[in-house]
Order: sequence, then structure tokens, then C-alpha cells
Amino acid sequence: MPKLETVERFISMVESNEHDTAIAKFYTEDATMQENQSEPRVGRDFLVANEKNVLARVKSLVSKCIRPVFINDDFVVIQWYFKFEWKDGTISEIEEIAYQNWEGELIKKEKFFYDPKQFIPV
Repeated sequence: MPKLETVERFISMVESNEHDTAIAKFYTEDATMQENQSEPRVGRDFLVANEKNVLARVKSLVSKCIRPVFINDDFVVIQWYFKFEWKDGTISEIEEIAYQNWEGELIKKEKFFYDPKQFIPV
């Protein structure tokens, strides 16, 4: 079960737009991430590389935790708001739920639930 302080440090790092660093610091080596019903991405190094690829396409980013955060044993649920201003000039605003399974002080599995239509840039 993660400590509240650990979850808060994770949230703070994401809100500071250090998404790739947060993955490197707070995920197990064999961690998985899954978007809705897509196949999970596997392995911390791959997750970091994928996040760096996304961030490379971003001109500006707002990342905000919408509280409260729910912690129950090894499970954490966080609602996120993201506003991406892409380098091509389009904007995407996303709200999602992240359902995390922690192993001690690290995230082992994470699944995101969101409406994919939110990713259609305007």
C-alpha cells in the first residue's frame, strides 16, 4: 500500500508536467499501462519512451489532479484533467480516470478510462 505522501509526490510531479520522470520514478520495472480496452503497454523503459514521444509533440501542457484522490489498500484512483496545445496549433482537452494498482511504493498496473473523442484536436 502506498503512503499518502508518495501518492502526493507522484501527483505533484505529473502536475509539474514531468510525466516521463514520474513514470521512471514511480513505476515498477515491469509496469503496465492500458488505455480503455487497448492492449497494455509493458515495461517501464517502454512507458517512459512512449511518454517522451507524446511530450515531444506538445507546445504547452496543463496537468491537473481533480480531487479527491481515492486510496484503498494497493489501489489508487485519480481523476485527471489535461489540456494539450500541440505543436501543430490544435488543442485537446482530456478528462480521464486513472485506476492504479500499487506494489508497495510503486505503480505496477495502471488503466486509463476516458472518452477517446476527447483526443480529437480542435
